[in-house]
Amino acid sequence: MSAQGTDSRHPAFASDSYDEMAYNRVWFNLLRIQRCLGPEIARALKGEGVDDPVWYEILLELERAGPDGIAMATLEDKLFMPQYSLSRHAARLEATGWIRRSPRPGPGRGQMLALTEAGKGLHARLWTVYEEAIRARLGPRMSTEEAYALSRMLIRLYP
Repeated sequence: MSAQGTDSRHPAFASDSYDEMAYNRVWFNLLRIQRCLGPEIARALKGEGVDDPVWYEILLELERAGPDGIAMATLEDKLFMPQYSLSRHAARLEATGWIRRSPRPGPGRGQMLALTEAGKGLHARLWTVYEEAIRARLGPRMSTEEAYALSRMLIRLYP
């Protein structure tokens, strides 16, 4: 397509004045999907005491890290999460009794996060609720093959 026209095979794109508008559409559709489906999925997890769906990701990474836990800085990088946000979530998770924070060995002010006994295996119980909520919202809208294809494309967007 030229810089003046877009792929008009789909009516939703007919008003685009230039092809590069496609990148904007990707971004804004990702945001809208998260805003639309995110709260529904979050409500399902609230029933399990999870205040934010990212808690599942944190618990899963801590489970994978083993008994010694993981440095907060490492977890920030894995989850693409700013320090202040992870710190806030860690404090809330610590208040539930599911994780513990401790000073990271060596110089600096870093912290380690690890699961407590109450937090061990919790991700597996939460996954049942999380997966059900995700499947209920996305399953009717796409096939398994489409979900894998979209996942592959989205993974390419990571830095």
